[in-house]
Amino acid sequence: QVQLVESGGGSVQAGGSLRLSCAASGYTNKMGWFRQAPGKEREGVAIIASDGSTSYADSVKGRFTISRDNDKNTLYLQMNSLTPEDTAMYYCAAGASWWSLRPERYSYWGQGTQVTVSS
Repeated sequence: QVQLVESGGGSVQAGGSLRLSCAASGYTNKMGWFRQAPGKEREGVAIIASDGSTSYADSVKGRFTISRDNDKNTLYLQMNSLTPEDTAMYYCAAGASWWSLRPERYSYWGQGTQVTVSS
């Protein structure tokens, strides 16, 4: 069992930046960030393996950067050039046995942190 705690969400104007963090209670190989906007399904944003391999959703490529500190068991998401379409609850997840941006592949989830981008 891995516990995940996100932080760093908030409100920002379009074009601004935020950095999300996720503290994990233990080591996991594949970790990722997901988001869910009101009335929409949860979607994958970015994933990272312990070796640093990454994958991004097309909607965030070039704007978001996922990273991790394996010594601290901490996951990060640097979000730049934010738009109102990025407004959502952002979740950290871990425990996937497959390399995938699909939320159903992940076993462990944090409680989420809200990101709101105003125009």
